[in-house]
Amino acid sequence: MPYQLVTLGGDGTGPEVMREGLRVLDAVSKVEGIEWTIDDIPCGGQYYLEHGDRDWPKGAEERCSAADLILLGAVGWPSPTGSGPVLMKDGKMAGFSPVIGNRTRLDLFANVRPVKLYEGVRHRIHGANQQVWQPGKVDMVLIRENTEGLYSPTGGKLSPGGRTQVAIDTRVITRRASEQVIRFAFELCRRRDKGAPKDGKKRVTAIVKDNVLHGCQLFAQIFFEIGEEYPDIEKDTAIVDAFTQWLIGQPEFYDVCVTTNMFGDIVTDLASVLQGGMGMAVGGNIGFNNAMFEPIHGSAPRHAGKDKVNPIAMILAVKEGLEWLGSRKDDSRLGRAAAAIEAAVVSTLKAGAPLTYDLVGEEAAARCSEVGEAIAAASVANLRGG
Repeated sequence: MPYQLVTLGGDGTGPEVMREGLRVLDAVSKVEGIEWTIDDIPCGGQYYLEHGDRDWPKGAEERCSAADLILLGAVGWPSPTGSGPVLMKDGKMAGFSPVIGNRTRLDLFANVRPVKLYEGVRHRIHGANQQVWQPGKVDMVLIRENTEGLYSPTGGKLSPGGRTQVAIDTRVITRRASEQVIRFAFELCRRRDKGAPKDGKKRVTAIVKDNVLHGCQLFAQIFFEIGEEYPDIEKDTAIVDAFTQWLIGQPEFYDVCVTTNMFGDIVTDLASVLQGGMGMAVGGNIGFNNAMFEPIHGSAPRHAGKDKVNPIAMILAVKEGLEWLGSRKDDSRLGRAAAAIEAAVVSTLKAGAPLTYDLVGEEAAARCSEVGEAIAAASVANLRGG
């Protein structure tokens, strides 16, 4: 039986990087004999502008729910009538349904962001020596709660006379959501091979603001309660504002970090600087029954249609998705394909070509499609032992 794959290319460069992700997926699948039924669902701001009432087709929710795996490109498109992205009539960004909608509806409670600096990639911190850390010194996973917090639909606006005077966003932290994402973090930490690069210790860090915020006090309390079930793992906490400087100053200390929704949204984008930028950053949205994987960069409308942007984050999203599905279905073919893809990415980065402008500059840059072709070919060679 073929696996059911839903693809959500989205806006701007989203379909371009999705094309390269699927190129690599198709290449490794042919070698391993993996069959897919692919259901491509249009979505995002451009779809909304064309159709006027929805940011994806009717029935898309059920199609995503039935999928074995979901891949997302990127959503968001500039509003033709003003600044900012296209907004729907309810005030939500067009593209809300496939992203935040899927997260909440499918209970994709763990947003998983691996942060790894590969050999041959410079981090994005400026200075005379941009390769401050050896690649092995940056190897952590940041996990953010993905269904509540400041993204909970509990706020609103007051607009007497048609002009907004008050805007309220209420952060909601619940025991149920906190328990499941914190336990997910400890379980992931236990499965990781090496621990923190600095000392090899298995360590989970809770990122909070528990000196001020009630929700963070509850989150930290639950963190230590669940931590008692994992005596083999070191428990650490960090105040979020201090964590931002420690993340940049000593990334080698961190193994697995877990935090609430908005804090996680911010610190994971900061962490992408350590791994070479958004073009290298991948995210997984994982629940008990479903999962959706994506590059965490945006849709980059100014680069759309130019075959220019970095597809590696999307290709690594495919790799992460195959790993997750392989474990879920106990299918070793998926695991082998995932390993071959990562090895191909590693070898391409180490060789220094072909790579896109964000990694090697405009003069030496290859096209997005050239990078995808090279990684697909290298992945096949890895599977065939060549």
